[in-house]
Amino acid sequence: MAKHDYEMTWKDLQIGCIVTEPGSASQYKTGDWKSQHPVWNKERCIKCGMCYLFCPEPCIGQDAEGYFEANLFYCKGCGICAKECPTTAIHMVEEEG
Repeated sequence: MAKHDYEMTWKDLQIGCIVTEPGSASQYKTGDWKSQHPVWNKERCIKCGMCYLFCPEPCIGQDAEGYFEANLFYCKGCGICAKECPTTAIHMVEEEG
């Protein structure tokens, strides 16, 4: 199987999180273990980027309009982005399922 032809989840991580090859961490879908995720209200967002600056992953980027959004493939639902947002444009939503 060629590299990146499949999605691994956090359950596929090796004990001790041993890195077997450089750059392999991007293959793991670490966002699987979150219980909530951020949702942006574009009407309140001033595009300041504070969410981007404080994200510990970093999994927040800008869309084509300049608004910020989380890559839920990697977001762990910590809520730091919502706490740091000066306009309260971000709220955390519980995961379904």
